[in-house]
Amino acid sequence: MKKEYDFSRGRRGPVISDRGKTRITIDLDDDVFDHFKAESERTGKGYQTLIEEALAMSVEILHVQIEAME
Repeated sequence: MKKEYDFSRGRRGPVISDRGKTRITIDLDDDVFDHFKAESERTGKGYQTLIEEALAMSVEILHVQIEAME
């Protein structure tokens, strides 16, 4: 191990970025968050994954509804 390390060219953030994903911060109502945390414990899936799946499903439903109106 070195006595000193040079971090002058270091960057903050993840070592490997996830391509196709964007890191954000959102505020959720407590009841919404509690729902996903409970589902996470029940299913063993991460709550962030469950939120992502719910949002993706909602977007797909909206696309179908918009296409039906055209």
